[in-house]
Amino acid sequence: MPRFSIIVPTHGVAGRLSQALDSVLGQSFGDLELIPVCDAPDAPAAEVAAGYAGRDPRVMPVHSPPSAGLGGARNAGMRAATGAYVLFLDGDDLLLPGALAAVDARLAGTAGVDVLYVEHERAPWWEGDPVNPVAPLFAGAPKGAFAPAALPGLTGAVLPAWSAVYRRTFLTEHELTFPDGHFTDLGWGGLTTVAARRVAVLRRVVVRHRLRRQGSRLNLPGERRHDLLDQVELVLARAAGHALPAERTGPLFDQLFALVLKTVSRPERLAGGHRAFFRRAARLYRRFRPAGHRMPRGSLGVQHRLLAVGAYDAFRALRDANRLAGRAVETVPRPHAVRTRLRYRAALRRPLDPDLVVYCAYWGRGYACNPAAIHAKARELAPHLRSVFLVEAGQEHTLPADVEYAVLGSHRAWELLARARYLVNNANFAEGVVKRPGSVHLQTQHGTPLKTMGVDQSTYPVVAARSGSFTRLLGRVDRWDFNLSSNRHSTRVWERAFPGSWEALEYGYPRNDVYYTATAADVARIRRELGIPENRFAVLYAPTHRDHHSGFEPGLDLEEFCAAVGEDVVVLLRAHYFYDQGRARHSDRIIDVTGHRSAEDVCLAADALITDYSSIMFDYANLDRPIVIYADDWEVYRQTRGVYFDLMAEPPGPVARTPGELAAVFREGGYAGPEPAALRARFRERFCEFDDGRAAERVVRRVLLGEPPQALPPVLPLGERVPAPAPAPATPVRS
Repeated sequence: MPRFSIIVPTHGVAGRLSQALDSVLGQSFGDLELIPVCDAPDAPAAEVAAGYAGRDPRVMPVHSPPSAGLGGARNAGMRAATGAYVLFLDGDDLLLPGALAAVDARLAGTAGVDVLYVEHERAPWWEGDPVNPVAPLFAGAPKGAFAPAALPGLTGAVLPAWSAVYRRTFLTEHELTFPDGHFTDLGWGGLTTVAARRVAVLRRVVVRHRLRRQGSRLNLPGERRHDLLDQVELVLARAAGHALPAERTGPLFDQLFALVLKTVSRPERLAGGHRAFFRRAARLYRRFRPAGHRMPRGSLGVQHRLLAVGAYDAFRALRDANRLAGRAVETVPRPHAVRTRLRYRAALRRPLDPDLVVYCAYWGRGYACNPAAIHAKARELAPHLRSVFLVEAGQEHTLPADVEYAVLGSHRAWELLARARYLVNNANFAEGVVKRPGSVHLQTQHGTPLKTMGVDQSTYPVVAARSGSFTRLLGRVDRWDFNLSSNRHSTRVWERAFPGSWEALEYGYPRNDVYYTATAADVARIRRELGIPENRFAVLYAPTHRDHHSGFEPGLDLEEFCAAVGEDVVVLLRAHYFYDQGRARHSDRIIDVTGHRSAEDVCLAADALITDYSSIMFDYANLDRPIVIYADDWEVYRQTRGVYFDLMAEPPGPVARTPGELAAVFREGGYAGPEPAALRARFRERFCEFDDGRAAERVVRRVLLGEPPQALPPVLPLGERVPAPAPAPATPVRS
């Protein structure tokens, strides 16, 4: 029997789950079993848990459906637990180093306690300085084990479940389980407090609770706020059944009703039924108020008295007066130009147009990327919808002739943004765009992340200085309803980099559909349009942007490269889209395709890809053609920008660190063969997970047509996909 059973619910935390599991398995005290509780065998978190189980026999995943909630997940973990003591850990929290050794030592010195309460710290979501909220509560605790009556103010009602360690036989003897409902920790903490006979305290931080940017789900408004009263009634009824003395029930009663009064003092937390909630709370107050109970002093005491007599109107008047006195002037982001602002505000008062979809890509650079692919598919599957593309002035020529458009910043563009039911973007709409009730914002993203994104950039000074306000970024993230992903790696990164309440759509990138639908004739046509001579081996060179550079620096002398690899090779140069204006570099061997609006066309035309750290590698991998990484400054890039995985350890093909090495790869054929193919296969399995040629269809049906997820086309397994045919010749001709 292991010393500890550690139960980790995993719902909605796949992006951070590995950190939580590592924090447990890396403990110096290893006599444990780790029980991740997953939604279903095929859920994203289940994949992570299964990987750990395959590497460590102490990991034993179990399953609990999402409908069972957090309490049901923890109960499922307890049913599987065999350890002497049970701990709970949320899937996005951490067990601090040395924690289990400290807990074990404390339990050895306080043998037989039912509950050992431990300290925890709350870390802001931006990784700021943590605080220890329970240290004052523990300050007056006896040194050894003690009866709960010795410190009646220490109750589980004010502590989360993961701030305590429970003797498993104590739990089974009293048949203690997490109650159903939204406030399951409150019920659980109260029930264990009532049942416990011997407890102890460990004055050491054991768990780091990482706060979510969107706050605790317990603070969200809605009908589930009424669950709070269910938990209060459950706990106080159990205390009455155990005939606990008033000196113990008094502090428990005060703590529970402090939470009730917080809810009735903040009407925005209740969707409706404020009076009914207050009246039921008043009945519970009178029913369970301990004999000899003294109400608090001051304004809190006034609230207690009004609740005790059920005086809702008086309570509401007091509450509203306090709120009015402390109300701050609210500001709403608005466009800066006065006339445009007024037009936009007027348009916001008009009803949403249920058939209007507004698209934008790369801050208005043109008709491109995922928004363009979704736009095209929507015209096919949802012709009743009116689709309008937003572009910068001067980029109108990038749109097909039959595509309706508006110029960003114009009165018409702002009016469209105000009234559109659907807004689709691969970046973000302007700061002043208001998220209207009933509107649907789809963030499509524009690449798989190798480099750090969003708030993860905050710890890298060079990129953080260029990124602007992270507060404003998160304000834009709050508008998202859906966020598109092409693989589970991206899903996990987006969860960290763009924390919000959006729903992840693991449907693939619509822009990559063409890699499975294009024909040999399409490939030949694109090569002619780009000016690629016949019977030439076309190598696409696509370096990424460097935040520590002031402009485009190719990093490779292309003339020397061409001379070194032979006359049959031509280079397609595609700089980052930041540098797509005013460039045109052509020669017999170098074709500048930076200004070509379709990166997908350029990829289809290329026989092979050279890139450094650009996300184009993840898209190009769908074609199953050779990829070579030119990493002449990997260490500098990793230090200045930050990356999510070590590309040098997991590349999609050969890695060259110098111009000479790169030329040799092509001159000697090192880009092809079994070893590069094996690297590419592993890379495709990880990063081309959902790209199968039907991503745009899934997006349109789900987001624009409202079809349920189960009705969408399933993702075709990687082994059954057929990429677009490669150009001919397949290899360069060498003398």
